[in-house]
Amino acid sequence: MAEDTDRSDETPERGVPGGGRTGGTAERTPVPDRTLVPERASVPDRASAPERTPPPDRTPPPRPLDAIDQDILRILQTEGRASIRSVAERVHVSRANAYARINRLIDDGVIRGFSARIDHERAGQGASAYITLKIVQNSWRTVREQLEELPGAAHIALVSGDFDVLLLVHAPDNRSLRELVLTRLQSIPEVLSTRTLLVFEETDLGSGTTAGPTL
Repeated sequence: MAEDTDRSDETPERGVPGGGRTGGTAERTPVPDRTLVPERASVPDRASAPERTPPPDRTPPPRPLDAIDQDILRILQTEGRASIRSVAERVHVSRANAYARINRLIDDGVIRGFSARIDHERAGQGASAYITLKIVQNSWRTVREQLEELPGAAHIALVSGDFDVLLLVHAPDNRSLRELVLTRLQSIPEVLSTRTLLVFEETDLGSGTTAGPTL
């Protein structure tokens, strides 16, 4: 009887089926548990789904311009207040077609807006200057935000060459211009150096309008 008991104990170690014996069944229970591990590994993948990269921007690119669009732009650059009827007659299209084209140019960002062309001297800004700046590397966005706040700033550009930024400013007089350069500009931490080029005479080739085309 004792020998039979010992054999039954050895049966699970030899890999022989244990039939309905309790000892063999208890030793096999870890096997199904291990087979469930791969299924549980998929849980973090589902939980991390919201962190996936969003789809790329699907905004359509600007539509190509034809010869009529180019003619309309040339007219509006020199006569920004020209009426829709005048524009249509000069490019040989209907008023509805000209109106639709101008709206499309605005929607596509080709026409960014309408503004007045100003004689700065008559407007009390008799001193103008181009100012070149050398700035700390990778600080363009920070510097641009501060330059936009300067009184009289008319144009800001990031350029290549011996300096980094080109700034056009208008001021009431040379004293105000000097104050702008020595106090405001040079107090910006990212500005390393500046150079001021006084403007003696200028010609504005841009359009000048107070409103868009009228009907």
